[in-house]
Amino acid sequence: MAMVINKKKRSGKSSPKTEDPDAELIAQFLKGEEVAFNRLVLSYQNRVYGLCYRLMGNLDEAEEVAQEIFITIYKSLKDFRGDSRFSTWLYRITVNHCKNRQKYLGRRGYYQSESYDQPLESEDGDIARQHPSEDMGALEQMEQKEVQKLVQDKIEELDDEHKEVILLRDMEGLSYEEIADILGLREGTVKPRIHRARLELKEKLEKELFK
Repeated sequence: MAMVINKKKRSGKSSPKTEDPDAELIAQFLKGEEVAFNRLVLSYQNRVYGLCYRLMGNLDEAEEVAQEIFITIYKSLKDFRGDSRFSTWLYRITVNHCKNRQKYLGRRGYYQSESYDQPLESEDGDIARQHPSEDMGALEQMEQKEVQKLVQDKIEELDDEHKEVILLRDMEGLSYEEIADILGLREGTVKPRIHRARLELKEKLEKELFK
């Protein structure tokens, strides 16, 4: 008996992109509703501020760059084509602004790092850099803060390429695809770079812990 294999016809259309949760707010803003932009800022200001701090290592610089980023977004949102999610576009602008600011400061020989234990300030209050469990005792919380401070210090020692992918993947929780889009890399480049960055960070931590 001959076997009949049913083949589904392909429509030729690519699978739809994941819907951007910010699309409605963007559309409202482009129609002139300023409050929609304020809502976008409220949704992302802590994440942008936190990433700026981790990339810059300085509270004042992080605040200044974050403000510049949202000014840029306000002026450029009309040019956003929606080829990626708004959040991906925002992260890309954030990374690029931080890189440019670091180059500017580097040329002037100025760079000052702040303590990672110090909270980030925002209009909504302080942004805690650690999130200790309520069940933790004081000693455990202190030990956790010390470990996180050590990790942050060692991340600061990584070169820019490794620092960026570690922060975007392990701190911000972004996908490989999003990171590739943000940094202008192929996804196949992102994965091994993250692997190398983690190995380098692991080596630095081991040297510090077991010296």
